[in-house]
Amino acid sequence: MNALGNIRASAGGYGYLKQWLWWLGLLTMGAGEAANLIAYGFAPAALVTPLGALSVLVAAVLSSKLLNEKLYFLGKLGCFLCLLGSVIFVMHSPKHDEVTSFAELSDKMTNYAFVYYVITIILMSVIIKMVFVPRFGNTNVTVYLLICSAIGSLTVVCCKGVALAIKETINTNVNNISSYIFWLLLGSSIACIMIQMVYLNKAIDIFSTNVVTPVYYVMFTVLVIMSSGILFREWEHMSIEDILGCFIGFLILMIAVFLLNIVKETQYNSNNIVVH
Repeated sequence: MNALGNIRASAGGYGYLKQWLWWLGLLTMGAGEAANLIAYGFAPAALVTPLGALSVLVAAVLSSKLLNEKLYFLGKLGCFLCLLGSVIFVMHSPKHDEVTSFAELSDKMTNYAFVYYVITIILMSVIIKMVFVPRFGNTNVTVYLLICSAIGSLTVVCCKGVALAIKETINTNVNNISSYIFWLLLGSSIACIMIQMVYLNKAIDIFSTNVVTPVYYVMFTVLVIMSSGILFREWEHMSIEDILGCFIGFLILMIAVFLLNIVKETQYNSNNIVVH
């Protein structure tokens, strides 16, 4: 970036917008998010989001097959734990949405608890941006990622609403597309995604992706589960055994993601050792 005369993302630059490879990656991510959007229309957000750990598993396997990267014991253990955690989480997670119509979702969004959550997230993000980013943004990985995760939790809720509106419009005679709430959710989704991309790029530009990936996964998933629980109350009808099972499954997924990224960091360092 510096060689091309562009300002780095960490310094407030947007030179990466001129790179075709960045746009290719963005389009690929867009395809993945489109699949996520479809998933949000058919399954609880608290189930879909934690399974994002499977993307780390797929990346590890593809790197081993296509890039000839060695997958040693810790890497294989991480893959196994990723599958195990996913199975446990799916077995115990909420099986059905508590909200089945767009009108019901719109009504729940006026709930005081959710309104307070949204206001808290926005205020927290502004405070972090104004106070903590200038002081700790370049030294603490959680600063940028907390903004990404907080805004991301709102993105998921908005995407859930958009997916539900489209699904109901297709399956019934109700035209949700003409509702101002639909367009408000769609616009909010786009705005939140743009904010996420900016701050995620800043974090990746400063810190190793092997640090960013697991920390972002944990923070993002926790906040999504929190926002989903406040809005949809998916956990109210779950047994203690299922709640405990979800917690154990998520804990295993966290360990798997950290293991897979530790392996990537170790391989990167070993490949860059200069032998004299």
